[in-house]
Amino acid sequence: MINDVHCHFFSSRFLELLAPTAGTADDIAARLEWDAPGTATELGDRWVAELDRHGVSRAALIASIPGDAASVAEAVAHHPHRLIGFFMHNPGAAAADATLDRSLRELNMRGICLFPAMHGYRLDDPLVEEVFRAASTHHAVVFVHCGVLSVGVRKKLGVPSRFDLRLGDPLALARVALGFPDVPVIVPHFGAGFLREALIAADQCPTIHFDSSSSNNWLRFFPGMTLEAVFKQALAVVGPTRLLFGTDSSFFPRGWQRPIYEEQNRILRAVTARDADRDRVFGDNFDTLFSE
Repeated sequence: MINDVHCHFFSSRFLELLAPTAGTADDIAARLEWDAPGTATELGDRWVAELDRHGVSRAALIASIPGDAASVAEAVAHHPHRLIGFFMHNPGAAAADATLDRSLRELNMRGICLFPAMHGYRLDDPLVEEVFRAASTHHAVVFVHCGVLSVGVRKKLGVPSRFDLRLGDPLALARVALGFPDVPVIVPHFGAGFLREALIAADQCPTIHFDSSSSNNWLRFFPGMTLEAVFKQALAVVGPTRLLFGTDSSFFPRGWQRPIYEEQNRILRAVTARDADRDRVFGDNFDTLFSE
């Protein structure tokens, strides 16, 4: 069984919010050489067909810009047994509390995605504690991007990306997360360059999970480091129950990134002989966090 905890839902609304002066969603998609997303329902149907094609059971779809949770909610409503919804949230934005409550209460989102480097707040800010408090109330997870942050679609469209990478510190995240022991936390990309700090944070805080998504290009900042060594170290520190498979798949026609799965499957077979451990990483841990 394969479940993917990290896929981006690049809806028509996402494109319009990202580049509001660049024309319609179809215009922007054409500029990017992507397929036009169509309606949220159509894009959700396409995602499910793509998952079927690759034998993927369930996936988390991320509304990848604040204000687009409704698009993911629409797709999830049509495929509740296959898709779960995450949404990007800026706790420092106007009416953030109302947006958070609506996304969790009315739209039934299951994951709150924080990007502190993008939106300019510290992870130990009281605003983040309010996010964790809401997650606790609504039985949601908190997904926190730490470390290196590079968004390819923003570069292609010339959208400014003045990210403050100092703000994505896993150690600050651990301090807050320790206060909410019922809230699972997901740190993508093994901390995206903050591997040491992420491992220390996860060792201190048992609610912190890692996702394995993307090509993990942050490895280029660590001469001699391999993804195999990263998996081995992560398994040694957090064990097989706190590691979740993800691809960081996003737009079509590229679709679901099977080469990432194949490489990580090869690596996991190399670093652990236990079938049960691989089953946990590729599927069981997802189902534990997101029971239907």
